[in-house]
Amino acid sequence: MDRYIVRLYARACRDLEDIYTYIAESLSEPGTAFNMADELETAIFSLEQFPERGAVRRVGAYASGDYRQLFVKNYVIIYRVLKQKKEVHIVTVRYTPGNF
Repeated sequence: MDRYIVRLYARACRDLEDIYTYIAESLSEPGTAFNMADELETAIFSLEQFPERGAVRRVGAYASGDYRQLFVKNYVIIYRVLKQKKEVHIVTVRYTPGNF
């Protein structure tokens, strides 16, 4: 099975840091913040082996291109698969209330 390289855009890195900081500091839940960051990281790096596991994004920002989305609890990871390069580009990670 081919493995893909996962690349995180600067925005996605900031998103992950902001998610961690918000949960750890604003909600005073550092343990929960660590667990959420770990779950998001695990989902992101699962795309190395299963790059198309997320659904094609059809609504919202990034819906008009070839973007995919992967839900992890109340967050959505938005990414693109570049098959020719065997790369997955993580564009952003967003809070999505109501999605579990």
